[in-house]
Amino acid sequence: MKTNVNLLWVLAVFFAVVTAVYVVWSLVDPFHGRVEWAGTFMLGLSTILMAFVAFYLDKVHAAQGGELPEDRLDGNIDDGDPEMGFFSPWSWWPIFLAASTALLFLGLAVGYWISFIGVGLGLVALTGWVYEYYRGLFAR
Repeated sequence: MKTNVNLLWVLAVFFAVVTAVYVVWSLVDPFHGRVEWAGTFMLGLSTILMAFVAFYLDKVHAAQGGELPEDRLDGNIDDGDPEMGFFSPWSWWPIFLAASTALLFLGLAVGYWISFIGVGLGLVALTGWVYEYYRGLFAR
C-alpha cells in the first residue's frame, strides 16, 4: 500500500506542475491571451483528488500498523482474510435497487418524469432491503 501512496503523491505533484504549465501556456498564447478556466479547474481538481486519496491511504496504512499481511514476503493467505461483514446470499433487493437507480439516471438523461418512478421504486427497494430480516422466512 505504501507504493500506491507514493504513486498517488507523484501523480498529485505531476498534476500540480501540469496545471501551472497549462496556465502559463494559455497566458502566453497570442490567440487566446488569458486563462482557460475549464482546463485549469479540471487539472487543479485532479491535483486535489490525487492528494486526498494519497492522504487517506497514507492514514489508513499508518492506522493498520504500517505493513499489511499481503505485503510481507513471509505472509500466508489466511493472514489477510478478515471478516468483511454479513451479506445475504439470496436477497433480491439489491437487484431492484440497482434497477431503480438505472431508472433514476435514465430519467435524468431522457425525461425527468422517469426519475420520479425511479425514486419511488428506490425507496421501496431500500426499505425492503433494510427490513428483509424482520419479516417472513428469515425473521430474527
